[in-house]
Amino acid sequence: MHKGVRIPDVVFHTRVRDESIGGDNPFRWQDMTTADYFGGKRVVLFSLPGAFTPTCSTFQLPGYENGAADFTAQGIDEIYCMSVNDSFVMNAWAKSQNLENVKVIPDGAGEFNRLLGMLVDKSNIGFGMRSWRYAAVINDGVVEAWFEEPGREDNHGADPYGESSPETVLAWLKS
Repeated sequence: MHKGVRIPDVVFHTRVRDESIGGDNPFRWQDMTTADYFGGKRVVLFSLPGAFTPTCSTFQLPGYENGAADFTAQGIDEIYCMSVNDSFVMNAWAKSQNLENVKVIPDGAGEFNRLLGMLVDKSNIGFGMRSWRYAAVINDGVVEAWFEEPGREDNHGADPYGESSPETVLAWLKS
């Protein structure tokens, strides 16, 4: 992805809490579009191979969550974490991480990442098609800055991490 490129228009199938439903599982389906998430806002999006995975849960997601005030100070309206996981998994992960600042986006079928060219096969570790690890600053749906981990390829033997870290993105915003 390059600076100035508009991100793809897709529909994300999300589950949202709705107390009017009642019962033990007060959630309903709500379709969200690219415009809903990115329109009229300057955001940081980071995408990763899978919810609950070690690097994502130990470093990347907590780093963005705990550094949210620093991103806000640099003019960021929202921080989004995306993965090729369904809304049930993403919501459970958000709950387990006690997220208050980062919002999760489920790219369940991988459509957004496929259209970005960031969908890779991770069958070598039993995942199937997943997102390569990257981050971006997106302003009203247009890429302002792109941070991609090196070596993007199918069945990569490692999970590079650094370029898409909150520290790297924040340093760029401050520069």
